[in-house]
Amino acid sequence: MSTLSTVAEVVAGYADHLRSRDVSEHTARAYVSDVTDFLDHAVHSSKLRLGRAEENSGSPKAEGKRIDLAAVELDDLRSWLIALDDAGAAKSTVARKIAAVRSFFAFGVNNLGLPNNPAARLRTPKKDSRLPTVLKPQQAAALVSAADRDDSPPEASAADGSASPGSGSQRSARERSDDPLEAAKRLRDAAILEMLYATAVRVSELTGLDRRDVDHRKAMITVLGKGDKERRVPFGAPAQTALNDWLAARDLFAGPNSGDALFLGVRGGRIGARQVRELVHRYGAEDPSAPDIGPHGLRHSAATHMLDRGADLRQIQELLGHSTMSSTQIYTHVSMQRLQETYRRAHPRA
Repeated sequence: MSTLSTVAEVVAGYADHLRSRDVSEHTARAYVSDVTDFLDHAVHSSKLRLGRAEENSGSPKAEGKRIDLAAVELDDLRSWLIALDDAGAAKSTVARKIAAVRSFFAFGVNNLGLPNNPAARLRTPKKDSRLPTVLKPQQAAALVSAADRDDSPPEASAADGSASPGSGSQRSARERSDDPLEAAKRLRDAAILEMLYATAVRVSELTGLDRRDVDHRKAMITVLGKGDKERRVPFGAPAQTALNDWLAARDLFAGPNSGDALFLGVRGGRIGARQVRELVHRYGAEDPSAPDIGPHGLRHSAATHMLDRGADLRQIQELLGHSTMSSTQIYTHVSMQRLQETYRRAHPRA
């Protein structure tokens, strides 16, 4: 591929490169989107854009336009970052986009003959010091048991394409509990909520679990984390009970595309991360006193609650699959913040 290529050709080549490097699907999708965003910005520069007929077509799309990658300079990248800042992009988003274009131009140097990597000189902004939102222990307990309650809401059909005749919020809890499929969905949801909180795994790690990854005798799961790093994570008795109940009902969902997936959607395929996020938000909405969190919020909550109860930070790092201690240390700040709030609320001289 030449350095004088269309945006679509360049992006496709980079996407193939990421796939060959076994980059996670989530990271690859984000990086390709970020690189496309930069190229869409850069292609409006007459210095970088080629093909005058295409320039005058009036099309807002960049994909078919040709760009001279070898002419990209540090100032072009800075111009893009200024536009992102003007649009209110978060520092974490900007940091990821910088990492994406660094990776992209490194690919260009190694594979397209670019003379240098202009993104190598970009400075990564410091992330905001905002602490993660966590549930109180009683709020977490209420959330993970929400699917067991008869008054919890029925599953939205959009969550996994499960529209069925007569289903919907109009049906009573009693009617829903008499429906075998609805009962199986509740067992699945209960097991998902329990496992998310019990193991503090990432949502992608949970949805990637197979039945063979569960060691029922030792009450442990084997998960494949970031960078294809494998780790073993324990879970407790409530999660084990919920998981056994779900597995007893799993055949109601199983179909030709189920394979060995631990958690299934009602169409029989492996449940997706979006569906898990939707069900966590849906059940969490039942407690008006609790903040709105997703699966990652349950992960943050589990780690914070363990630290509050005396767990060693190094053990929490291993449980969460963090490659560095710096990622885990944020939970010490969360615990200290909670201690300060309790002190101010409870101490008569605070």
